[in-house]
Order: sequence, then C-alpha cells, then structure tokens
Amino acid sequence: MNSFGYKLGYLVSHPIQYQAPLLRRIAETPNIDLTVLFETLDTAERHHDEGFRHEFEWDTPLIKGYSHHAVSNPAELQGWLAKSDVLWVHGWDSALRRKALTMAASSGLPTLMRGENTLAAMPDGAGLRGMAKRHYLKRIFRHCVGFLCIGTDNRRYYETHGIGEERLFSMPYAVDNDFFQAHARGASSRRDKFRSELRLEPDRPIILFAGKLQERKHPLTLLKAWRQLDHEKTGRPYLLYVGDGEERAALEAMSQNDDRIRILGFRNQSELPAFYDLANVFILASEREPWGLSVNEAMACGTAVIVSNQCGCAVDLVDKSVGAIIPADDASTLANTIAFILSEPELSKSMGKAARKRISNWSFDQDIEGLEEALKAVCPTPRQA
Repeated sequence: MNSFGYKLGYLVSHPIQYQAPLLRRIAETPNIDLTVLFETLDTAERHHDEGFRHEFEWDTPLIKGYSHHAVSNPAELQGWLAKSDVLWVHGWDSALRRKALTMAASSGLPTLMRGENTLAAMPDGAGLRGMAKRHYLKRIFRHCVGFLCIGTDNRRYYETHGIGEERLFSMPYAVDNDFFQAHARGASSRRDKFRSELRLEPDRPIILFAGKLQERKHPLTLLKAWRQLDHEKTGRPYLLYVGDGEERAALEAMSQNDDRIRILGFRNQSELPAFYDLANVFILASEREPWGLSVNEAMACGTAVIVSNQCGCAVDLVDKSVGAIIPADDASTLANTIAFILSEPELSKSMGKAARKRISNWSFDQDIEGLEEALKAVCPTPRQA
C-alpha cells in the first residue's frame, strides 16, 4: 500500500455545506487519499437555493482542506477513475453519476453508493409505475459493490430493493458536532444580550423552526399548533422561524403581525447555533423528509427536539429522553407535545442535555469508521499499492 493507502474518488453534484467539514476530516485520515469530483463548482461561492428562494454565500468554507476538481463529462471523468482504487458516488440523480457507475463497473473499479433515499420519502409507487422504478433501481444498484447507509430507514430502503447485508455499511448522516457545540457554548454566554436584540422578554419559552419554509416541512402546521396552546400554562411562548421559502408569505399573512411570532429570514451556518441555544424546543414536523440534519444541529446545541415520524432521523436519534416523535401534519398532537415539554421548566433542559449526549455518538468519527470498513471490504488490496 502507498503512503496514503486507498485512493478514493468521490463524485458529487456540487459543494454542499454539510459535507465540506466531513470531507476535510476524511482528507486528514492517514490511509485515505481523497479526491472530490464535482459536477459543478458554480455554487462554491454565491449560491441560489430554490428551497430558500434566496441567493447567499455560505460563511463556512466549502472547497478548502481537500483535493477537488470539476468534471463535466465522461471523458474528463475517465482519467480520475483510472487513478482511483474505489469510487464513491453520492446519489444517482444525474446522467454523469449514472454513467460513472457503468464506467467503473466495466473497468472493475469497485463503487460505493451513498444516498438519502427512504421508503417514506421516496416510495416506489404502485402498479406499472412502481414496477418500472424497481427495475430501474435494480439496474442502478447492480453496478454498486457496497452501500453507505446514512441511517436505519436508509438501510431498510436498500434491503427492500434486494441488497444483502454483506453490501451494507454504516456511514451515519452527521453534522460537524464540534462546530455547533463550540458556537452554542459561545452563544450561551451572550444569550441575554441576544434575547434583547431580538426583543424577546426574559424567561418566556421559545419554540424554534429552522430550515426551508416549504409546504412539506409544514411550517403552517406548527403555527396552527402554537395557536392551540394554552399560552398561560405554557409560559406564553414565542414562535421563531429561521429560514425562507415558498411558505413565507402565507406565514406572514397568518401571523397577522403578532409580536409573539417572529419570521426572521435566512441565517447562515455560524448564526444558527445562537438560535438553537436560545430555544427550549426545536420542531421539524416534515413529511417525506429523507433525514433532517437540522435535528442533528439542534441536538448538538443541547436543544430538545420534536420530529415527525416521516423524518429519516427519527428512528435513530429521537425518543422520549430527548423529545418526541409525532405524526406529520398533525397540529393537535404537535400542540399537545409542545405543551407537555414546556409544562415543566426543567424538562426541556434535561431533554437538551440528553440530546447533546446522544448526538455525540452520531458523528464524523463514526462516518470515517464506516467508510474505512467499506473500503477494506470492497477493495482488500488497493490497485495503487
């Protein structure tokens, strides 16, 4: 084996803020020589996100700390495949990544697949359409030697499509826990000042939504649940929305300039921990949510969480010790759950502490362990040795 060990090529659509710190960690791993191949680098600086309906520049570096190149066609890709011991592909929703799978298979290059698919978020469907999709996926998956599972529901997706246990490896969907925990600690020392800047009265609970204001994430359901609360018994809680998107106008119309509801717009990565630190409970009541990395973020910052049973993260991260799992788009159940968590001032605090402890074991360390296990299994002797 050479001084770097495995030469790993990673093919992905574009620089992604959640992945950048993980890629830096992998690049620092002694036995992995990582090269990231982006289909486009257009989003490395300014980025327009249709979900947020907002153009912005991430305040965390996306392409620093690891080797990377842009590849836009099979000819450019071929040279990098020839230099790799293993190809890792993120999803199969582009022609180039699907072509990469067939190119790698024809040359004997083992390929690892990592995707976000779950049965709840991406069902096959019924009838002829379902049969056609299953046939299509079978053709895609036959080119993959191994699959990097982001969680239990993702693993079940592959198992349902006939992938054997020997081809499944754990690489959990994680965020940079150290980043969020460090920023939350800093924010806690400035919490009172931050509350004052937001014109929030002391000691009143805060319910937080942070993410894209999309219909499937049900920000309006959260507003309906908040209105069902007995506000005196729950401490007259504020409802904060951090994010932007298609539902913002409807939220603003429904909030009717109520000072207890704050729609604060898009906030960048380094700003989010202060909001998580401020909140008593974080809500993600989505449907068809493949994972929900904002839940990881909130837990890393020591915040209790309520998530829907259609969030991929629910089965792995959430139980009654850290919050609750509820049906998606159910305002009454959501209201009752919020009321329970806010009923005792110390309950949300104890849940937040438990959340921080739990997420510490769902981290980049586990990602790298799983990736190394997969590399050894699919390529016992690297070609570049």
